Amino acid sequence: MLSGDPGGSAASLDHKSLAHRICARIWFTAGAVALVCLFSVHQAGAAQQKWVASWAAAAQGCYPLGAQPLQPDLGDVFEYWGSTDQTFRLIIRPDLWGRTIRLRFSNAFGDRAVTLDNVFVGLKADGGNLVAHTNRAVAFHSGQESLTLAAGETAYSDAVELPYIDDPLDPELGGRKLAISFHVAGFTGPMTWHAEALTTSYLTASGAGIHSRDENDSAFRFTTTSWYFLDRVDVMADDDVVVIAALGDSITDGEASTLNGDDRWTDVLSRRLHAAYGAHVSIVNEAIAGNMILGPPRSARAERCKQYGPSALDRLDRDVLSLSGLSAVVWLEGINDLGAGGHSAEQVIAGLEEGVRRIRAAGPFKVIGATLTPTLNSPIATYGSAEMDQRRQSVNRFILTTKIFDGVADFDAATRDPKTGALYRDFQPSSYNNSPGDLVHPNRAGFQAMGAAVDIGSFAPSR
Repeated sequence: MLSGDPGGSAASLDHKSLAHRICARIWFTAGAVALVCLFSVHQAGAAQQKWVASWAAAAQGCYPLGAQPLQPDLGDVFEYWGSTDQTFRLIIRPDLWGRTIRLRFSNAFGDRAVTLDNVFVGLKADGGNLVAHTNRAVAFHSGQESLTLAAGETAYSDAVELPYIDDPLDPELGGRKLAISFHVAGFTGPMTWHAEALTTSYLTASGAGIHSRDENDSAFRFTTTSWYFLDRVDVMADDDVVVIAALGDSITDGEASTLNGDDRWTDVLSRRLHAAYGAHVSIVNEAIAGNMILGPPRSARAERCKQYGPSALDRLDRDVLSLSGLSAVVWLEGINDLGAGGHSAEQVIAGLEEGVRRIRAAGPFKVIGATLTPTLNSPIATYGSAEMDQRRQSVNRFILTTKIFDGVADFDAATRDPKTGALYRDFQPSSYNNSPGDLVHPNRAGFQAMGAAVDIGSFAPSR
């Protein structure tokens, strides 16, 4: 149970789980039922366990390249597009909670080695404050306190125990977030990041030193709406957990949704999945704003430090097939290939076919194809034309009729006004700044419709 902290700097947490409290009450009121409850706890503890992906953010390139809505001015926070002797406190929401977790850090787009030290993970309270006594040290390579990542390298931490997590379905965890704090030693050079987090995280000033252990946020004077270096969180969970990867672009990344609202279509789908299947499912978001299946023409690419990430086909192994416990993929992509990349419908279809073939070859994974949402009449000329809409419809006809997918999420039907062929009017205004919208990105209401359009029966766990 959460309670006030006498010091007033953060909340404190009763480590006793809600499930155990319920069982204790039943014991005093109905002995026979208590035996059933204790038996259930024993059975759950006896289940086989595995690592499963609980949160992800695809590394897309180097700060500051990429879409970053509502980003504060960080000109006085970072030096030369890098970080120096600085502490980050990144806020993330696990899709599945677990007592044992591990973190993955990435220097995928760095041009030199980066050293992270004093890494901690704690339960977020208000702002950048932590729930008292929940901050736990994270080690690497069997006990080392720091991690040095060569340019292009990624690495997992050692397992970390969170003693205050007893039951992944504890209602008191609903809506809670983790704070991953770490210090960068020296100068990082180009920082690998995920630009469009649409979640507020916290930064100290450059040169402020180590503040990862701090339970209060007084040293974290600055905020950011992006994630840096951290690209994955896994939890130890039952071996029947279904892990779903949402592969896509800005429409999956949450463009035009609400800052800190957790109302992307994947978040809506997550709530439906957990309502149906409890702790036996996890969905992670592997989208990058501006991403393409095929990528822009080579002449338009920055070969090392990309703006919209490697193409979906280039990053398929890194971001999807390497996910711990992967079971299924929902793939919504292609609109940027058509609207910005100048690709034909036939080229996009060929890219989808190649991607599905590679996913099938990697394992017994389900692949759900998603139809492309409408962009007709968008003020972005290359997206809003009738000719562009014809190519989009051709891709959608393929997705709806091909036999290569295990199912289809018809996001086009969920968001398109049949009278106009464009986004429904109610789905147009941006949810985070109340702008008229660009007729490409659905808003909060549109994402709700998309999340409701997915058949969750496709992801039913085995038990």
